Amino acid sequence: MWIKRSSIQKLSTDVKRLIAGDEIDIRDNREGPLRILKNDIQTLATYQKEYVEILEQERDVLKEMLANVSHQLKTPLTSMMIMTELIEDAPPEKQVEFISNIQSSLRRTEWLVSALLKMAKLDAKAVEFKQARIDSNQLIEAALSPLKIQLELKEQAIKITGSQTFNCDKRWTAEALGNVIKNASEHAPTGSIIQVEVGENPICKWIRVRDEGKGLDRAQIAKLFKRFEGSEHIQGYGIGLPLALTIMKSQFGDIDVDGGKGRGSTFTLKFYNGMKDD
Repeated sequence: MWIKRSSIQKLSTDVKRLIAGDEIDIRDNREGPLRILKNDIQTLATYQKEYVEILEQERDVLKEMLANVSHQLKTPLTSMMIMTELIEDAPPEKQVEFISNIQSSLRRTEWLVSALLKMAKLDAKAVEFKQARIDSNQLIEAALSPLKIQLELKEQAIKITGSQTFNCDKRWTAEALGNVIKNASEHAPTGSIIQVEVGENPICKWIRVRDEGKGLDRAQIAKLFKRFEGSEHIQGYGIGLPLALTIMKSQFGDIDVDGGKGRGSTFTLKFYNGMKDD
């Protein structure tokens, strides 16, 4: 079958327009090899356009994330710089206060940088979760270890009930649970009790964290797991809970939230049965 030179020239022109981003449709309903070629080119052009749109969306997300990270780091660093400049000429009692504030800011900045690096590794799928059978008491102990100072300063107690064995990555799951308990501590009053309950049902095994704070409304719950948006606490960054959810979902688990209607909130880490040889 002969193909006219003019048809080839028109197809070449159309392909150049598609490459330039023009919105044209070169599909052909007539019989013959030229029709197949045109339709394949149109399909390829559609895929290319969709891929470019995805890349642009990812670029915008990355740009927004970098702006948020810059802002989160700039605030404590600026504060520490100001206190460092003032500390030499400050009276002794003020120097002690400045040093304490600088140490607190350093701890918070260290936590933020560590959390961001972990989130980046998870986003890049560079984490290999090592599944093992872990006793719930060991998991909770690992989660509480970095929170001891925070809990002592707020005179908060942890009440643990129940026991289970979970099939999960101990290190990363302890990170997720620790972030949930940290959030409960920040929003619960001084001297309160944070309850950590462990149990199971026909669908999943779970760890439930209850606090005695003011609870959460629907609007607050909707933002909880959005990066840099969920935290309304003065020392919050809005990344701990999104990190926790990413860790759980990476292990085919989930986190449910009950706002508590003014009587404290409840976060439930779910480990679904049968998903990972449980």
